[in-house]
Amino acid sequence: MLGFRPLQVAKRKLNPYNKVPAYDVEDAEYNEKHYNSDDDYEAYLSSATSSPSSSRSSSGVHDPRKRPIARPTVSAYSYRNPRAFTRYFGFAIAASLLLFMYFLLDRSWASMRYAELGLHKSPPPRPVWESFPFLKRYHGGIRTLVSREENVPEYPTKDDIDPETPAEEVKKSAPKEKRMEGGNLPDSVPFNPYPDYNSLKYVEEYGPVEKCYLDANDTIELPPLRAYQGVTKGTPDNVMGSYDLFGLRKDVCFERFGRLGPYGLGYSKRRGGTGAAMEGDREGIETVWKESPEVDFRQVKWGEALDRCLEKNTARFRPVTDGRNHLFQSVARKGTDSENIDTTKDDKMYTNGTVREQPKAKHNKVLPRTAVLLRTWSDYEYDDEDIMYLRSFISELSIASGGEYQVHFLIHVKDDNKQIWADEQVYQEVLDNALPPEFAGMGTLWSERQMGLIYGGVEDSMFRGLPVHGNYRSTYMPVTYFAHQHPEFDHFWHWEMDVRYTGHYYHLFSQIGQWADKQPRRGLWERNSRFYVPTVHGSWEDFSQMVRVQTEHGTNNKANRWSSHLPPNPHMPELETQKPEKPIWGPEPPQDYPDIEIDDALRPPRSMVEDKDRPLKDQWGVGEPADLIVLNPLFDPDHTGWILAEDVTGYNRTNGLPPRRSAINTSGRLSRRLLLTMHREQSLKRHTMFSEMWPGSCALHHGLKAVYAPHPVFIDRKWPVQYLAAIFNNGRNGASGGARLSVFSDDRQHNFLGTTWYYHAGHAPNLWKRWLGYKVDNDGGEVEELAGEGRMCLPAMLLHPVKQVDLVQEKQEKQEKPKEDIPT
Repeated sequence: MLGFRPLQVAKRKLNPYNKVPAYDVEDAEYNEKHYNSDDDYEAYLSSATSSPSSSRSSSGVHDPRKRPIARPTVSAYSYRNPRAFTRYFGFAIAASLLLFMYFLLDRSWASMRYAELGLHKSPPPRPVWESFPFLKRYHGGIRTLVSREENVPEYPTKDDIDPETPAEEVKKSAPKEKRMEGGNLPDSVPFNPYPDYNSLKYVEEYGPVEKCYLDANDTIELPPLRAYQGVTKGTPDNVMGSYDLFGLRKDVCFERFGRLGPYGLGYSKRRGGTGAAMEGDREGIETVWKESPEVDFRQVKWGEALDRCLEKNTARFRPVTDGRNHLFQSVARKGTDSENIDTTKDDKMYTNGTVREQPKAKHNKVLPRTAVLLRTWSDYEYDDEDIMYLRSFISELSIASGGEYQVHFLIHVKDDNKQIWADEQVYQEVLDNALPPEFAGMGTLWSERQMGLIYGGVEDSMFRGLPVHGNYRSTYMPVTYFAHQHPEFDHFWHWEMDVRYTGHYYHLFSQIGQWADKQPRRGLWERNSRFYVPTVHGSWEDFSQMVRVQTEHGTNNKANRWSSHLPPNPHMPELETQKPEKPIWGPEPPQDYPDIEIDDALRPPRSMVEDKDRPLKDQWGVGEPADLIVLNPLFDPDHTGWILAEDVTGYNRTNGLPPRRSAINTSGRLSRRLLLTMHREQSLKRHTMFSEMWPGSCALHHGLKAVYAPHPVFIDRKWPVQYLAAIFNNGRNGASGGARLSVFSDDRQHNFLGTTWYYHAGHAPNLWKRWLGYKVDNDGGEVEELAGEGRMCLPAMLLHPVKQVDLVQEKQEKQEKPKEDIPT
């Protein structure tokens, strides 16, 4: 293609149109593609270009032989202008730059929006505890039982307690002991935590106790709980809390048949059992029903059994007042008048006639009445595992104790359109459908709309979009109203449906209650705010002394045993988190409480300085029944990352939030005095707080006695215990709260996942299901039990949460109709 040569075009000369080339076109020596110079090339161009006049010449004017050869015409403007190309190219570059800048700005704005909304966060780093190895000896079987003294726990070892000590020689783990048929498996023993009701000492102090049965004829009694002496080989010790502190037995372990066999586990539904655990390891279970036969629970009515038991032993307890029961609450226990009248049954079907004929026994000392409120809801689906749990709960706390505890269901009706407080028939219809038949008549209904009517003056702040009268934010509203309506009870255990205990409930409740009542007031709130780790803190006395030093002197000194294990707190100045604190001594009312009503009996009898100098110090509060017993530390939510710390309603915030204390999980014991104080605060002062913060804060404001009971808590991995103590007590001055790095901050609660007691603990349900004989994460199960060490045997431990356990049950064959006899 010819190039564009504007200068050459400009130098062209105008030649005559009829100029004939000097060469012959047929000359063989002519090569039309060969040019010797630019001048020849320029001559070629000028000769090949015809003028306008040449186009008007006819074809016959010239001799064809002399006609010049036609050449392609070339124009200076027949190709694209380079200036236009450059212009278009520049426009393209500029447009690309503008689009790129717009893209960057748009992504920057989007990134800011995502950051504000918390979207597209990079995944957090893996928690440190996930790198610790799992413990394996929780799943040991009864074929490896050893005494507690001889047991070498898998955790914690000396290396876990003090990593700087020389490592011990690692012994090769022995292979699992294989099960042998007809082996020497020891017999289980009855587990009886009750006082000796027949002893002369007990009868002289409290009077006689009448035995309770499940039927009106006093013939059906429950088999006792059974346990095995010792623990399975290598069973880990609890890392937090203590058995010895409460007097809980740790020299025995419980397997599933000895614990739940009395309540239907291990025998067929045709005989009134659950039909579960019919396969797998069943060696030695016949001893469960050796003293008492299996119970047919299809005929048991627990509500009637409780009424008969209480009537037999009514003289043991403080006299019952009429109370303030309204109709909708009275029918919760007895039903309507027409339902209570049954002329077809003899009086003996409801009470033991022989007891009435006996003279009244003398009861020198009466016991306080205690209600146990089980929280549930009207459409709760009860499976067989739930029912077994409820049977054990009622039997161990009420029936076997002669009525010391009265178990009751507090049932949430989620449908606010049900006018349960306005119509007797509606109330009874909902109640009948809310509980399984064997627990009929043991519940009280409530609804959120009803709470809104009773505590109508409380401001509905809609914190986090939730109503203030809702079950989530105000769990204790129905409890405070229940206490207001039932003055016959002195204490109220508040319990949840997803709590399980491998030990005996009466043993747990009574021992914790007795220990809490003995606790002195001095330093109580400071001890309540810390996890007790025995391998780090030593004895309870050493722990109490350490807490006193940390509080009075701060932790910016040698008293902080584990400060070197943690990085500095970037969210809180050191002086704020480590400076000395003022110990709590008596009520700590909010600043907007000029006219707070505090009972004089709750005020300190003397100043803290005066009490310290007395020979018999630390006596204030000893023997005083605890108003609040919780099963997790009462931490200070101030300065933490707990998202519910500011759910405070009705208080003056001009000078900041009121002093608060919170305990995660609502299971625990509350006194009538505390519940009535909360009731008046809600109804008269219009004050309330988030559910887990309300009882502890109310007790703090009014000077009531609150106690954290450090029950045994287990963990699933091999944590270094110094590191564990530092993580769980990583708040202000060695407490669990009061600082951003508190373990209760939302971004740090993952540390509880491997424990046996927290609202989302993962170790708890896995341990319970494995203990029942089921596979978890493809481990365990009946095949492994039969081939290995046998079924699991665990010490007494509280587990939470445990939800939706589906029992594997025997196949129920349809019964054929009997054939009619053929007459012969």
